Amino acid sequence: MDSVTASDVEALKQAMIASAASRRNSRNGRHAGEHLIAAARAFYRRAIADGLIDAAASPAHRVAKPRRLPGTRRALTAYELEEINAMARTSGNDVILDALLLRLHTETACRRGGALALRLVDLDTTNGLVRLIEKGPTVRWQPVTLDLAGHLREHADARGAVLPTDPLLRARNGQPITSRRYDHLWKRLGERLPWVAVHGISTHWLRHTTLTWVERHFGYGIARAYAGHTDSPGSSTTTYIKADLHDVANALSAMTGQPHPLARAADHARGTWSQVNHVVSPTSE
Repeated sequence: MDSVTASDVEALKQAMIASAASRRNSRNGRHAGEHLIAAARAFYRRAIADGLIDAAASPAHRVAKPRRLPGTRRALTAYELEEINAMARTSGNDVILDALLLRLHTETACRRGGALALRLVDLDTTNGLVRLIEKGPTVRWQPVTLDLAGHLREHADARGAVLPTDPLLRARNGQPITSRRYDHLWKRLGERLPWVAVHGISTHWLRHTTLTWVERHFGYGIARAYAGHTDSPGSSTTTYIKADLHDVANALSAMTGQPHPLARAADHARGTWSQVNHVVSPTSE
């Protein structure tokens, strides 16, 4: 442990950068190098905490971590969102599931892991809510339209979800879906819509799209709550701009043009983003 030098760590970083797998969102191995330094630093922090080496002896902390480049993701235009949803509904072997997935992510701006973790008990069809578990133990209730909540319940019932802990989203054979469903979905969309493949569009772009709309129309505080970032560190200003579940429901109601049980009636008059409601409504089972 104490024989490793900063030059050794630097050489390993460069080797990781050179051998990184090339994917559609690759940055020439830059992220691989960043992750290597982060892992090495975590290892040596543990060694320091256990008293195995001195704090100044960590070689990983003497090697610069590659600076993260600005992301290439952006909010989709209304036309792009409509084209993606139209193609998802007219191709593939399970258009009902694909339409549900796209609508779920568009309404909630949830991460892929949050959708995959949904269980029957996490769906509240009365109040139009889904319980999202994302990034470890982080849990939050997120408003969805009553229309989507009803479709999710019908989907689960039709595909064999019975127990409260049964996974909510399922394939036609009744098996819970995995991340491979998303991979196949975007691969298919990229084959039929070349611009999707060129830009490397993925589920996370839907999160960008929704949160950008919410921020533009309802402000940073509500967009932050909509994203589930209420507990993340930020500037001291965030202490004074916290939003609650009703604020998020207001934004959802305005975006979809559908009333929500938890939305304040006074805010329903705001402009709507009709494409969300029109484009991603799934067909019934």
